[in-house]
Amino acid sequence: MNVYIDGFLLPLPSASLAAYRATAGLAGEVWMSHGALAYWECLADDLDVEGVRSFRVAADCTADETVVFSWIVFASRADRDRINAAVLADPRMQPLMQVEAMPFDCGRMAYGGFTPLVVMEQGNLNRI
Repeated sequence: MNVYIDGFLLPLPSASLAAYRATAGLAGEVWMSHGALAYWECLADDLDVEGVRSFRVAADCTADETVVFSWIVFASRADRDRINAAVLADPRMQPLMQVEAMPFDCGRMAYGGFTPLVVMEQGNLNRI
């Protein structure tokens, strides 16, 4: 499978969850409309596992924050570059890209591009 993934890890103030959900929903629509293969935004649920570094620690969360773990799947890195450029130019994204409008601190978000190492899938995940 030749895909490329952009991954994100960020601390989200718990009080900003509704605003983040709305922002992420619109952003997902924009990415998908420009050709992303999948767009996932996941909210922390089970983070405190003994013996391993918690995502809460990795995201440097405070007591009133939770973790968001997200990824976008593209057909290739070239597609990622093309799609991200189109997303940044899309007028629907302009209000979301204002720093004061963000429901989280962008400077604390971790981001990176990844190539798959091992991929196994079963069934159709679209049912979620």
